Amino acid sequence: MSESSTPRSRDELRSSARLAAPLIAGHVSTGLIGLVDAVIAGHHGTATLAAVSVGTALFWLPLLVPMGTLIAVPASVSQLDGAGRRDEIGPLFRQALWLALVLGLAMFLFLSAIPLALEDFGIAPEIRPGATAFVHGIRWGVPALAVFLCMRYLCDGLHYTIPTMVVGFGGLVLLVPAGYALTFGLGGLPALGAGGLGLASALIMWLQALAMAGYLTRARRFRDLHLLNRYDPPRWASIRDLLTVGLPIGITWLLEGGLFVATALVIGRLGEVPAAAHQIAINVASLCFMVPMALAETTTVRVGHAVGRGDRDGLRRAAFAGFALVLMTQLLTGSALLFGNEAIASMYTSDAAVVALAASLLLFAAAFQFPDGIQVLSVGALRGLKDTRVPMLLAAVAYWGIGMPLGAVLGLGLGDRVPAYGPRGMWVGLTAGLTVAAVLLGLRFLRLSRRVSLVPPVGMTDGG
Repeated sequence: MSESSTPRSRDELRSSARLAAPLIAGHVSTGLIGLVDAVIAGHHGTATLAAVSVGTALFWLPLLVPMGTLIAVPASVSQLDGAGRRDEIGPLFRQALWLALVLGLAMFLFLSAIPLALEDFGIAPEIRPGATAFVHGIRWGVPALAVFLCMRYLCDGLHYTIPTMVVGFGGLVLLVPAGYALTFGLGGLPALGAGGLGLASALIMWLQALAMAGYLTRARRFRDLHLLNRYDPPRWASIRDLLTVGLPIGITWLLEGGLFVATALVIGRLGEVPAAAHQIAINVASLCFMVPMALAETTTVRVGHAVGRGDRDGLRRAAFAGFALVLMTQLLTGSALLFGNEAIASMYTSDAAVVALAASLLLFAAAFQFPDGIQVLSVGALRGLKDTRVPMLLAAVAYWGIGMPLGAVLGLGLGDRVPAYGPRGMWVGLTAGLTVAAVLLGLRFLRLSRRVSLVPPVGMTDGG
């Protein structure tokens, strides 16, 4: 690196950190919602915690598709903004809202039906009623969540991430009393257990969507975009362009998230203690994941903005700044999990068997902090280049060609040839899948960033 490029790299690092800080806070608040649910469920009982574990898995699996699909919004908005085409952002956003509504309604229908398959999944009978109640409660908030994500991604794409932080923590503050009251039955409310947590989460989703819509309507910085004060009917060409970029991202997220969800469902076959311990460990790991996920979204915006203005050196500086930041943050979270695993597990429950197993699983979470951060940052950088189809295929190989088969063999055993290691074996598979993904996706970005065209197309294309 030349002396002249070093100050620019430092400036990029500072700019990325400033943009990412509120986004990290917002994502962490989202992760803390899962922690609040798990802690309340754990204190209600091991059966409730196990039910929320399975119910959360069933909820997040389909949610990854609209989340990933709609993340085409910040990638597209940042490129338009970088190219000086702000007049095109409002129409794009209104088409994205139509897409969000359709995705939200489709997910509502899916969540209405998926609990019927719990017996076929082999979930223990004592877990099924609570898991069904949780899913049927939280499904009512999904359409609002999809619209909220669309609005949040617009703000992120325009380098303004403070609303994500404010609305995120506002929802978290409200969830604590609402979730506790509906779970335990306070203030004259019925004690609904796991179902109460689902309903409380749905209520918070609607409040967050309304708060974000009110902000976009009144904020001066978005006034010239005319976001919500005009009506545009659905236009298939625009929605198709969003799907061209976003749907492979949604499938990629589904492949990764599906690895974790399938692990939860397999462990759910082993009984309440393994399911509850896995829920604790995966909840902590998911909370840690919010930081690199936020950095990946920041990198998407910074890379996309550089592409929009035709700056190849700038897009590589933006990506390498993201990698530097994610390595620093993963070092911190990995160290916390390594040295504080028992203390963290004890926060969730007083069941000694659950704490011991969860603490051992958190050691695996510590081991995959670096590969998890690198793979999600690589996906974010590639997303800024609108390269989404090939990363989807690479993720399929890593997660389902390597991670899941290895985890299933080690977790459930293979007759007399391979002993069953239970949840610990499944987590070895998770670690292996994330490590392979980090290598493949990191190499993909290094290769593509040297040759990608910097002439922004009129529509939205894939980087191939």
